[in-house]
Amino acid sequence: MEPLVNEIFSNILDGQHKVVEAKVQEALDSGIDPKVILDEGMIAAMAEVGRLFEAGEYFVLEMLIAARAMKAGLAILKPHLVQANVKSTGKVVIGTIQGDLHDIGKNLVGMMLEGAGFEILDLGTDVAPEKFVVVIQSGGVDILALSALLTTTMPNMKATIDALKEAGVRERTKVMIGGAPITENYARQIGADGYAPDASRAVALVKSLSAASRG
Repeated sequence: MEPLVNEIFSNILDGQHKVVEAKVQEALDSGIDPKVILDEGMIAAMAEVGRLFEAGEYFVLEMLIAARAMKAGLAILKPHLVQANVKSTGKVVIGTIQGDLHDIGKNLVGMMLEGAGFEILDLGTDVAPEKFVVVIQSGGVDILALSALLTTTMPNMKATIDALKEAGVRERTKVMIGGAPITENYARQIGADGYAPDASRAVALVKSLSAASRG
């Protein structure tokens, strides 16, 4: 691995966002391929963050700090990826469902997915089923990821899936759900395609659902 790319990798793990920004710019200035910076510096680092989380060596805070550092570097890298015509792994729409204003978990999932090479459209919090429908109707969405933290708002996950069915667009995208009160059983009950208990496993789930939809 290029020394500069290795520095980007290690500084993402350490959550040093200013250093990551500087090193990404330095790597670009020295002629390193943007895709190499993305794949070996950023995507590899976020995969390692996920592994450390699974191993109990990183917690949500460390994960969040590392994801923010990755995002800072990605902001500098993105225009160069566009110029180099580097395609995203897939498009994921994320949002917290209607009536729920919690966004920390959603934001972390979004950043981890960006770190895995996905294009993210974040609709924010308190998103009505109709808004999700409009976005799916516009096309090009591989995965819809719904978040909820309150048991009182969980029924709006089902309402969203029902709205997609009524609009005739349910088959266009895979739907995954997550959040503190959510379970695998609930995901099956409401007809979701999958459930992830945390941001690390959300990345693994998106990858498998994305592969399934393309296969």
